[in-house]
Amino acid sequence: MNLRPVVQTTRGIQTSDGAGVRLRRLMGGGGALPSIDPFLLLDFFDSPRAQDYIAGFPAHPHRGFETVTYMLAGRMRHQDNKGGEGVIEPGGIQWMTAGRGLVHSEMPEQTEGLMRGFQLWVNLPASRKMTEPGYQEYPSSRMPVESREGGARVKVIAGSTSQGTAGPVTADATDARYFDVELAEGASFTEPLPRDHAAFVVVHEGRMDVAGREVQGVGLAQLGAGDAVRFAAVGGPARALLVSGRPLSEPVAWHGPFVMNTTAELMQAIDDYQAGRF
Repeated sequence: MNLRPVVQTTRGIQTSDGAGVRLRRLMGGGGALPSIDPFLLLDFFDSPRAQDYIAGFPAHPHRGFETVTYMLAGRMRHQDNKGGEGVIEPGGIQWMTAGRGLVHSEMPEQTEGLMRGFQLWVNLPASRKMTEPGYQEYPSSRMPVESREGGARVKVIAGSTSQGTAGPVTADATDARYFDVELAEGASFTEPLPRDHAAFVVVHEGRMDVAGREVQGVGLAQLGAGDAVRFAAVGGPARALLVSGRPLSEPVAWHGPFVMNTTAELMQAIDDYQAGRF
């Protein structure tokens, strides 16, 4: 077993998006850490103050990638111009494939209380950028939780663990894995990962030792080459996301909510949106 080292850590930068939602940008989009192919951007939102999130993300377009919204607390209603609508509940996931394009909104379904969660953008290969839009949306109750000796619990959202527990989300374009790992004080977690995957860990509760580097919430650790990852809780219980996927190794032409392969495709996306062809 060749454990992956930590090559870079960040606690991100405070920013805002949508209609003024306060969030911490951990990766991409001008954030503290560049994109990690095939992952484009990662935002973390966490506030008990309605004024930090109530304005939400009014109607906006996407083309060429997937958005992954994982709610830890609070409720988010989504609605699009294709007739799609629903509410992401605490612990729930929405894996949206924007594909050829849609216009949607994401608005808080509450006026008070804690709103906490992540949004990850996952690139699509050129062959799938113009696919039809679609959703994979599941409540927390649909996601299996694997218990391991020593005090580790693994909520499996996408992909499969080495012990065979499979999440409900299918992400075959990038073979993505998306796990939420809870560790009791002193517990550790070791998991094989495909050698050709890019991978990172996001500690979002407590502190962890990730391959010999201490990372505290909220902090992201980019992992280097290897075929396994190991992390352990430090000084109390802790919780982290483990995300990995197969890099696309394709050119990226990115402007706002459009991610294509060439400038010409990007300009076509802008033209299509402005002409109402989404």
